[in-house]
Amino acid sequence: MKVLVAGSSGLIGTPLVERLLGGGHEVARLVRRAPVGSDEVRWDPAAGSIDATKLEGMDAVIHLGGASIAAKRWNAAYKAEIRNSRVDSARLLSETLARLDTPPSVFVCASALGYYGDRADETLTENAPQGDGFMAEATAEWEAATAPAAQAGIRVCNMRIGIVLSGAGDLPKRMLLPFKLGLGGKLGSGKQYMSWIHIDDVVGAFIHALDAPTLQGAINLAAPNPVTNAEFTQALARILSRPALFTVPYFALQIAMGEMAQVVMASTRLNPQRLLESGYAFQWQTIEPALQDTLT
Repeated sequence: MKVLVAGSSGLIGTPLVERLLGGGHEVARLVRRAPVGSDEVRWDPAAGSIDATKLEGMDAVIHLGGASIAAKRWNAAYKAEIRNSRVDSARLLSETLARLDTPPSVFVCASALGYYGDRADETLTENAPQGDGFMAEATAEWEAATAPAAQAGIRVCNMRIGIVLSGAGDLPKRMLLPFKLGLGGKLGSGKQYMSWIHIDDVVGAFIHALDAPTLQGAINLAAPNPVTNAEFTQALARILSRPALFTVPYFALQIAMGEMAQVVMASTRLNPQRLLESGYAFQWQTIEPALQDTLT
């Protein structure tokens, strides 16, 4: 299969491309600089430009990307960057694919659990309505930007990705130091749900979506056993053999993070119903082994 990947050098893109190549697939990469090889295709989402001729004949397209929500403190300008980096790039790709003479059969586009907002202990399948807040609105626009491809008959999968556990990610690094110092603890009440997923299953689910004809539309990409923040904290403490006695109050997170604290404290309990019904078998289903693997 010839697969075009946008965001090929990121947290998900790097292992995804490696797995695709290892599986015998041919991979081309969308890049924002001048291409240095025949496997690279130039695009500039901000300018709305892409070398569409190089997209002809691709079997599948995977779009990963968007400005990190945790890279800096939110202000109006950075919130616009978070939104635009997702919506504009997805729309450009979607509209371009829809116009091709030989379009791909499937377009798999990253999305986020932020679509649901803060939902307490409600179990959320893909049929749950959109939540409230900036990330819910931005994610809904992100998914809507893929509509031109779907209307052209391309099977579109919007992968609503949960909290990714990866040794290459920011989450383990940010949490380890306070725990190693004996200062680890839950965030707020600790009752908020964290819908997590191991990087192996993120990659596995994206590849599964390429060949699963029943998968389309919104797809919850999270392990089938979400945990509360308190449960996550205790699992991490056991792995590190450190206490987890402290509580980080919400006002402290607000001071440190500003508006982004609302996202960190949001409770989202995803049920990956469509993935499971399509036959995907999760490699990592419970939090402690997944965390253990991530930290070793």
